[in-house]
Amino acid sequence: MLRPSGEQFTIDGGGYSATVTESGGALRLLSYEGRDLIAGFGDDEQSSGGKGQVLAPWPNRIRDGRYEFGGKSYQLGLTEVARNNASHGLVRWSQWLPIDEAKDSITLATRLMAQSGYPWTLDLEVTYAIGPDGLTVTQSATNHADSPAPYAAGAHPYLTVGAGPVDEWTLTLPARTRLLSDERKLPTTSEATAGTAYDFTSAKPIGDVVLDHAFTDLDRGEDGRATVTIQGPDGSVALWVDEHHPWLMVYSADDQSPARGGLAVEPMTAPPDAYNSGTDLITLAPDERLEVTWGITALT
Repeated sequence: MLRPSGEQFTIDGGGYSATVTESGGALRLLSYEGRDLIAGFGDDEQSSGGKGQVLAPWPNRIRDGRYEFGGKSYQLGLTEVARNNASHGLVRWSQWLPIDEAKDSITLATRLMAQSGYPWTLDLEVTYAIGPDGLTVTQSATNHADSPAPYAAGAHPYLTVGAGPVDEWTLTLPARTRLLSDERKLPTTSEATAGTAYDFTSAKPIGDVVLDHAFTDLDRGEDGRATVTIQGPDGSVALWVDEHHPWLMVYSADDQSPARGGLAVEPMTAPPDAYNSGTDLITLAPDERLEVTWGITALT
């Protein structure tokens, strides 16, 4: 019998170990010297709550699954039926197969075929590589259609620094703006984080704050990276994103089981419903390839 998440691929080096899955190209496990850095899922389970999955050709939600692009209207399948949204792209349950393997890295690939609601063919790859600074993830897309394609990328790791709930964990989130959303988790407006409960630009405990928001206006270092850090009873962990990621979705998993057991910090190249707003939506020309990078590092 196959595992629900398919074949398992493990890489390791420098004290780090990661396991990724055939289903969804998902990051199932990541540890450093035996300490879990993500809240993953068991080898006898499938991903729940998006844990570790690759999100493409859009992250988050599209209102009613409808959008216009290039003067034409499209209708996607509604994969979040309760809220009438198309959610988290088209490849989170696809088969991803290895095309390059080494002890400390693996590249998985899938071909997203043209289909109803998204009539473009994309080759998608994700590389997980372990080095001295932890795990680096590179996601790429190549448009093989004869017309430009709308595109955005994301990923869905849940960070952990010990037994939850997240309330006692200390969060540093270098974001100056957050999106407000409605009951369908679709954006309505934005506000500055300064002076609000959602200002984590300086480290502070998460407390009872419910986080389920997209954040932007990210402070970056000289290397162009924006870095989120969490500190808890088991130590600290950091997630960084490159300049292709102007957005981070942060989710305290209040409606998951166990509630508030991990903190999802989701790299996103565009915000929710970008196919309708156009905000940071990427247009991939025919034969164009795009690579974006993010990573996770254990801190002492």
